[in-house]
Amino acid sequence: MTLSNSLAALDAAHHLHPFTDARALEAKGPLIIERGEGVHVYDNTGKKYIEAMSGLWSVALGFSETRLAEVAYEQLKKLPYYHTFSMKGHEPSIRLSEKLAEWAPEGLSHVLYTSSGSEANDTIVKLVWYYNNALGRREKKKFLARKNAYHGITMASGSLTGIPVDHKDFDLPILPVIHLTCPHHYREGAEGETEAQFTARLLAELEETIAREGADTIAAFIGEPVMGAGGVIVPPAGYWPGVEAICRKNDILLIADEVINGFGRLGTPFGAEKMGFTPDIMTTSKQITSSYIPLAAVVFSDAIYQAVADNSHRIGTFAHGFTAAGHPVATAVALENLKIIEEKDLVGNAARLEAQFQGGIRALAQSPLVGEARGVGLMAAVEMVADKATKRPFSKPGQVGQIANAFAHEEGLILRAIGDTLALCPPLIVTEADVAEILRLMGVVLERTAAAVAEQDIA
Repeated sequence: MTLSNSLAALDAAHHLHPFTDARALEAKGPLIIERGEGVHVYDNTGKKYIEAMSGLWSVALGFSETRLAEVAYEQLKKLPYYHTFSMKGHEPSIRLSEKLAEWAPEGLSHVLYTSSGSEANDTIVKLVWYYNNALGRREKKKFLARKNAYHGITMASGSLTGIPVDHKDFDLPILPVIHLTCPHHYREGAEGETEAQFTARLLAELEETIAREGADTIAAFIGEPVMGAGGVIVPPAGYWPGVEAICRKNDILLIADEVINGFGRLGTPFGAEKMGFTPDIMTTSKQITSSYIPLAAVVFSDAIYQAVADNSHRIGTFAHGFTAAGHPVATAVALENLKIIEEKDLVGNAARLEAQFQGGIRALAQSPLVGEARGVGLMAAVEMVADKATKRPFSKPGQVGQIANAFAHEEGLILRAIGDTLALCPPLIVTEADVAEILRLMGVVLERTAAAVAEQDIA
């Protein structure tokens, strides 16, 4: 048995993979990635791939930034671990908190650390409840989210998520959460309804929901400025400013889940800025360290902090935290990661390459398979359909997406198949040449997929 086969057998025998059909993995084995270099990764046979998904929407600096490794090593030698419980601290987490307050939208100046976006959104639920309880508003517990939203996979964050398969057989949601219409005009717009009319309908739905439930029972509205795992959904103009205005009128906190959008992905520091609104709380993770090491941060307003701080004084503590919260190695790596993003102007790079990338994505709509090509900044998707004229999806959802995903691997391109939508999210270090190659390979993948669909008579 070869090494690769041995590793595959060991993996199937012992490792239950996230978001994977376990029986399919047993039959086919995993794609084993061995090393990375810039925007490329290599499997254990030596095959080279352009990683057009940044791992999981997250590796801003590519897969071989030695400065992050060096900073991690130096911090491991100096202080490999210390906690931030009980009035303890260390320089990396202190400096990073200051840096995040600099990056964040105006008014967001306080930070609470976790190790993942899921943990961060889970923490936000508790933080918001603690805040409202501190103000004597104990009925203000419900959350508003959207269908197809992804906010994580823990019990609380998974409840906020609005993707049915993430709830199925996990007995979720467990929170008092109401999922509103996904702001996707292509799929959710009524026949003949303009984007402006669609936006007005969604805002009316929000107001009607608040009136029905009672504003005094609703704690917060949470949303990704641009949805990621739900299929790269870009909301129509006016949607987010309208949501913000309604939340402000009804004293409902507004939470921006910036786990994917944050730190330059859309050509702005955070997605909320691109979409034209200011949140009370932000969830950040992924690109905060380029995912070289786990870290997430909840960034929130001074108004929330003051109420929470007062309550912690009254009862003696803010009784929440994780062993690795603000880990010195993770926060040191994050500081260096943000420093490199600033030095190389990678937020600007995303903004400069947006026209080339999005223009090329829109051109892929010429494929007979593509119903909609969409995106913003360095984040995009093409949605494949059985009938372009009627937008009819394929009868077996996800089948064509997996065919395309297999062809992409053969061509040396890593993307993400979300059902029959193909998502792209390349590292922020991409060049014009990299973008051109990604777009060329996408064209090849769609051509091969269209031929397979026709040959297999898939409808």
